[in-house]
Amino acid sequence: MRPSQVVDQEPQGRWLLAVRVAWVMVLLLALAITAASAPILFEQYATLCFRASGSCLERAQLTPEGLRELEKLGFSLGTYAALEVGVGTLSKLVWVAVGALVFVLRSGDRMALLVAFFLIAFGTATFASDSVDVLVSADPAWWLPARGLQVLGEVLTILFFLTFPDGRFVPRWTPLLGVAFLAFQIPADLFPDIYTGSPSLETAQSLVFICFVLGMIGSQVYRYRSVSRPDQRRQTKWVVFGTALALSLLLALLAPLFLFLPGVAEASPFVLLLIGYVIPVVMLLIPLSVGMAMLRSGLFDIDLVINRALVYVALTATLVLVYLGSVVSLQYAFRTLTGGGSQLVIVASTLAIAALFNPLRQRMQAFVDRRFYRRKYDAAKTLEAFSARLRDETDLEALSEDLVAVVGDTMRPEHVRLWLRPPDGQRPGRDG
Repeated sequence: MRPSQVVDQEPQGRWLLAVRVAWVMVLLLALAITAASAPILFEQYATLCFRASGSCLERAQLTPEGLRELEKLGFSLGTYAALEVGVGTLSKLVWVAVGALVFVLRSGDRMALLVAFFLIAFGTATFASDSVDVLVSADPAWWLPARGLQVLGEVLTILFFLTFPDGRFVPRWTPLLGVAFLAFQIPADLFPDIYTGSPSLETAQSLVFICFVLGMIGSQVYRYRSVSRPDQRRQTKWVVFGTALALSLLLALLAPLFLFLPGVAEASPFVLLLIGYVIPVVMLLIPLSVGMAMLRSGLFDIDLVINRALVYVALTATLVLVYLGSVVSLQYAFRTLTGGGSQLVIVASTLAIAALFNPLRQRMQAFVDRRFYRRKYDAAKTLEAFSARLRDETDLEALSEDLVAVVGDTMRPEHVRLWLRPPDGQRPGRDG
């Protein structure tokens, strides 16, 4: 029997009760770790770092030079620490809230239970590993529950991304991929310094991670094309869209810093603000998209959401580049001609951006429709051409033929029949 033909089984009876009790226990543990780690994290962030800049970045601590830069913007050390802890805690609570919502509304569904466990464990321990690290360092008694929740989050992440949305491994070799990933990742969770002294092991861990990501993407593509039902495809689109958008934004924000400006990344306090404030917020796209997929996958047209996201992300990036380029080039021209800059450059560049917004948005929309939504674009062009002919067409016979052809081209039904009120003695309707 094919996987798509197997009827989903919902957990029942004592097994369901046991799973629900286990989820509540995981929830309480996650909240306890979040609450217990908050004051320790605040103390860490509120302490200046006098070590090498790389260590300061890893611990998200300000150097004296970095603090002076932030004080110029009105930030104190206490404000920095409070915002770091506040944003991090709020993001964890969003993961918890989405997981709790899925649990309350869909706890009778096996996949929904897995999602509820995954959101709680991953959002509060696996992704937020800083909370686990500082808590274990401050009180070794937390090692087993905190590290256990972190490892549970790793396992649930594998299960979620390799079995979503029907709870089955497709293709059948994907469990081996998950086991290989966990074999390298779990020791690093339990003993964070285990790979530090061996470059070859660090390289192997990175390669295993890359292979896992590629295998996960490949399995989802295969599942989407060959196994999933239409409702499952909508769910997959939501999850893939939210995860891909989050990872793309993180890559766009962090890659230029650490690849091209490593010295700036290690020394600048603004990188700490980026890591502490922006990354947790961007990662919230994952639980929100997963929650939407599980709870209301048919509420919105995901293709429309993706279309608008492509258009406005490209539009924003283009406008930013045009704005920065115009400001830099015009300021350079003013300095060359007059020996100094001018505020008129800022005003002129802003007005130019305002004038470019709508024409550029229309061009971006047309490009996205042509490149990614060709069938929709062709249908729109066909209807536009038909509307132009309709204004000048007077022959009812030709108009009927055009209408049948347009419906066939745009909607592509198996059969088209046009019914008209015929004159006496003539056959009604026209087939196409």
